[in-house]
Amino acid sequence: MMESDKYEKVVNPMVKLQIQYRYYDDAACVLRKMFLDAKAPHLSSVIPPTLPWKVNEPVQPSERLTRQGSGVIGSFGQSEELRCVIVVIRHGDRTPKQKVKLKVTEENLLNLMLKYNGGRPRSETKLKSAVELQDLLDATRMLVPRPGVGSDNEAEDLEHAEKLRQVKAVLEEGGHFSGIYRKVQLKPLKWVKVQKSNGEGEEERPVEALMVLKYGGVLTHAGRKQAEELGRYFRNNMYPGEGTGLLRLHSTYRHDLKIYSSDEGRVQMSAAAFAKGLLDLEGQLTPILVSLVSKDSSMLDGLENASIEMEKAKTRLNEIITSGARTIPSNGTSECPWMVDGAGLPSNASELLPKLVTLTKKVTEQVRVLAKHEDENLAETSPYDVILPYDQAKALGKTNIDIDRIAAGLPCGSEGFLLMFARWKKLERDLYNERKERFDITQIPDVYDSCKYDLLHNAHLNLEDLDELFKVAQLLADGVIPNEYGINPKQKLKIGSKIARRLLGKILIDLRNTREEALHVAEVKCNQDNCSNSTKTAKANTVFPPNISIKTDDIRRSNTTSEMSIDQDDDDNKETKYRLDPKYANVMTPERHLRTRLYFTSESHIHSLMNVIRYCNLDESLQGEAGLVCQSALESLYKTKELDYMSHIVIRMFENTEVALEDPRRFRIELTFSHGADSSPLESNDGKAASLNQEHTLPIMGPERLQDVASYLTLEKMEKMIRPFAMPAEDFPPPSTPAGFSGYFLRSALVLERLVNLWPFHKNAHTNGK
Repeated sequence: MMESDKYEKVVNPMVKLQIQYRYYDDAACVLRKMFLDAKAPHLSSVIPPTLPWKVNEPVQPSERLTRQGSGVIGSFGQSEELRCVIVVIRHGDRTPKQKVKLKVTEENLLNLMLKYNGGRPRSETKLKSAVELQDLLDATRMLVPRPGVGSDNEAEDLEHAEKLRQVKAVLEEGGHFSGIYRKVQLKPLKWVKVQKSNGEGEEERPVEALMVLKYGGVLTHAGRKQAEELGRYFRNNMYPGEGTGLLRLHSTYRHDLKIYSSDEGRVQMSAAAFAKGLLDLEGQLTPILVSLVSKDSSMLDGLENASIEMEKAKTRLNEIITSGARTIPSNGTSECPWMVDGAGLPSNASELLPKLVTLTKKVTEQVRVLAKHEDENLAETSPYDVILPYDQAKALGKTNIDIDRIAAGLPCGSEGFLLMFARWKKLERDLYNERKERFDITQIPDVYDSCKYDLLHNAHLNLEDLDELFKVAQLLADGVIPNEYGINPKQKLKIGSKIARRLLGKILIDLRNTREEALHVAEVKCNQDNCSNSTKTAKANTVFPPNISIKTDDIRRSNTTSEMSIDQDDDDNKETKYRLDPKYANVMTPERHLRTRLYFTSESHIHSLMNVIRYCNLDESLQGEAGLVCQSALESLYKTKELDYMSHIVIRMFENTEVALEDPRRFRIELTFSHGADSSPLESNDGKAASLNQEHTLPIMGPERLQDVASYLTLEKMEKMIRPFAMPAEDFPPPSTPAGFSGYFLRSALVLERLVNLWPFHKNAHTNGK
């Protein structure tokens, strides 16, 4: 068989096409660098080593960010290999999250609840499917009063009608039902005994229920752009090889990639958009989501484990703000202002609250006028008119701004004025209870969220005082949001360890598995270099069919993790893997292997993980230990009030190949973080202002180091500091095979173990590319 025929059988057509593209891109980069070195050496180090039409990241790399790779001399004067990249990322820009609560007594809504809960009068039901939501819409349409028709002067009746109208508007939005962004819960509250229809005895029947509609939180066109550009930035800056190295590793099956996401739609789509930029993919996000992203809600969702502690923190926070009390030191000093209760709260917080309420009312009234005009127009149409065809972009995040809507003076995205007014009216009503004369500080983040969204996406509506409201809300939110996850560092550590316990355990598993694989490869390579008799065996085993059947009986059991299942049953002992035959791979380092783990989640998990990393040394079991975060980084984090959209924490592990295998300094950890799109939509300087006006997109801040440049954090030290807060590996449940394809390696350690024995590592071995 011709060698070309063998290559055709081994290489996937898409991979082959990508390799061809990489070749021409690499050639262009090399030629450009040669020209610059010869004619403009002063520009050679300034111009990025990537093609200008391939990169459009808003972020800038840190000046002191390590760029070690294969054969590259690092900051510590020795050769290092990048072995593992672990990133925890918040989702991209989204619409404000919304919730509507109303008590219903209408017969058709109660019947609908019984229809979908199996006729059980005391059981709640959740409506998510298209059929269920369509039934609810039909029932709601019959109940919504026409404007000016059948209106009652009773305040409660007017509020109830307003909420029904809001429910109808939400269900009609987009012209299609998708449970990913709209969910309805019906929970019975009161029951009565009634005669059975057949006259034989009595039965219970609900007479009142609580309806809860959750919607919003949709990834915007800006959020998709942010995620894709951040993925592109990672490809060009976080991996060796000047932007093309990662793609070469990935296309030759030497990159072990897995992407995890929480259950929320905006998080899943952010993960898919990031993957598109990272791997230089094309096409729609949905196929990428299905093939590359695995959902893990137990690891990346939920606050239940820390709900009690968070309520205590919010109660204490409310006392500090409403009483006007100064923040109270908690074993802190003037050099560590973050060690006080309520650190970051403005000293005049109690004075800002009334101003916040007044400005919120002014903005709400302006939106009410716009909504009234829209409502009058809707009154002229039939409530049973056919809804416009479903626009997938509205449900899953639009690619571009809808210029026609903006030109017509309508809100950006799919939100109409009725829903926009409902959003602001709810904030006004919940922020301050006039009857009880009580502020609800938990609404401050929501007011800030809505202000920022409308300044960014609806600036063309020219709402007066919105910019002033944003400034006041930002001052309060910068103090409230971080303190909701703990009023002082020790409480932040306790809450963070409960929320991120499973994620921390998974990160330690990833690092330990990478270390074990790297050590095993190094041991085998060392043995083969020192044993001349291994030369013939290695050459004989070089050629093997691309379809390999692997048994797992002799693999080390210490590597059992949540990703890896060893000998669960007889049917699971064999697994078929596909790799490029190294004889035809045309790569210089077929043994090289890189692990990437991407975890996409929400703001709560980002705050929790960061709090554990920076305050872990405050735990009693680690007294006297130096922290993972240096003093300058602690100061920077204190000044960073918000971990905004696309904020991320990066853990990179390097292997120093010139250090003995048993030396703890062989594996070094580098910690960096970015506070995401943490800039104000009121920015007025040149490029940023133009970007806001044209794309509604805030730039993402570049990475910052969490360690001193001269420091050396070993993997052993990292494990020691994190282990007390992480879920033990043995507590992870057995893995289940994901529905979608979630990466090239379901069992990377098993594949690498066997392939290492087949590939030649001795100095005299001859393969293509050497």
